[in-house]
Amino acid sequence: MSNNIALIAHDNKKNDLVSFVKQHREFFSRYHLIATGTTGQRIEQDTKLEVEKMASGALGGDVQISAKIVESDIAAVIFLIDPLYAQPHEPDIKALLRICEVYNVPLATNLSTAKAIVKSLSQSRVGHLIFNPVAGQGNPEQELDRIKKILSKEIYLKITFTRPDVSVTQQTKEIIEKIQQEKEMDDHFVIASGGDGTVSEVAAALINTGIPLGIIPRGTANAFCGAIGIPSDIQGACHTICQGVTRIVDTAICNDIPMLLLAGVGFEAETVAKADRDMKNRLGVMAYIFAGIQQAKEQKLFNAEIEINSEVNTIEASAITIANAAPPTSVLAQGAGEVDYNDGLLDITIASSQSTLQGIGVITSLFTSGLVKNPSNHDHVAHFQAESIKVKTEPEQRVVVDGEIIGNTPIEVRCIPNSLSLFVPIENQ
Repeated sequence: MSNNIALIAHDNKKNDLVSFVKQHREFFSRYHLIATGTTGQRIEQDTKLEVEKMASGALGGDVQISAKIVESDIAAVIFLIDPLYAQPHEPDIKALLRICEVYNVPLATNLSTAKAIVKSLSQSRVGHLIFNPVAGQGNPEQELDRIKKILSKEIYLKITFTRPDVSVTQQTKEIIEKIQQEKEMDDHFVIASGGDGTVSEVAAALINTGIPLGIIPRGTANAFCGAIGIPSDIQGACHTICQGVTRIVDTAICNDIPMLLLAGVGFEAETVAKADRDMKNRLGVMAYIFAGIQQAKEQKLFNAEIEINSEVNTIEASAITIANAAPPTSVLAQGAGEVDYNDGLLDITIASSQSTLQGIGVITSLFTSGLVKNPSNHDHVAHFQAESIKVKTEPEQRVVVDGEIIGNTPIEVRCIPNSLSLFVPIENQ
């Protein structure tokens, strides 16, 4: 569904159209407005809304708008006609009416039918797409065109591109502020399109707002979608959003940083650090495998102090993984065989391999646990659940949260139950 509305008026109806747009300014501000020359100038001047101006009606502006209808680029047309005193130079409604009929585009010719269009479109869903153009290895322009083609049939899209100079969470918060000013807030939602980092940053702003999140994965691993069961391809993810089925899931906080997936201490963090952007661009998800093999040869045991419910235990570990959600491919989170993202608890897996050979055995055991969904019984693997956990290490260890290095230990992680609304496939409701 296009985000464009066309506005035309005969000379004696221009004042009426300007007044109508001013009266419904909040509604029209949601759309990209297109108008014939003089009408567009009047609307822009009196309402301070941006208007894309075509030629004047006398010079074929209505024909230009007709061409956009043919290209499926117009959601509705408001053409206030003067049935009694129209001038010979003013555009004729007949040609535009025919095009609207052929392409099934609503056309209003007076204020009553214009109000009907506004009422109808006000009930449509509005998706605020936050698009990361540097995510993944695909062509971002082609991917965005495909997303728009699928979603625009049913959803009004407003697109925001991520920028290196502004945090994605801040961009999302600004969108949320605008959504919360809308009278029909329930029709608005946010879509994150990028990798796990982009998704986590968008979700951070949506926690406990009740505003649904749609995800179109375009990253290297797309682990969160794998954990929740959201399709990893653009078409499947878009169709999931169009279906409009939501589910409430848990999130977590690690050192005041929102977390959807997991926090990794030790081995996993070092592996992510080695799999830099250049390696991921060249190798894709294989970058993590090569980085993991290299880190397995270098990883050393460290002392860890684990505090749960004021009880402190000291252990030796090579990797500590604290998961809110994790797909089977997040091997180091599979101590229990499966991570439940909707139980109000964190799943904690601790590995303590002392050699490369033991490390291979641990990874094999955890991989098998995730595959068959049964707890690991390996001697160098411990697993348990908790609402919150504190971890201190000696020496300090790197920490990764949802695929991004956030610093070093110590960390504190706590679960936030039932805090995020997500669009999910119908079978995952």
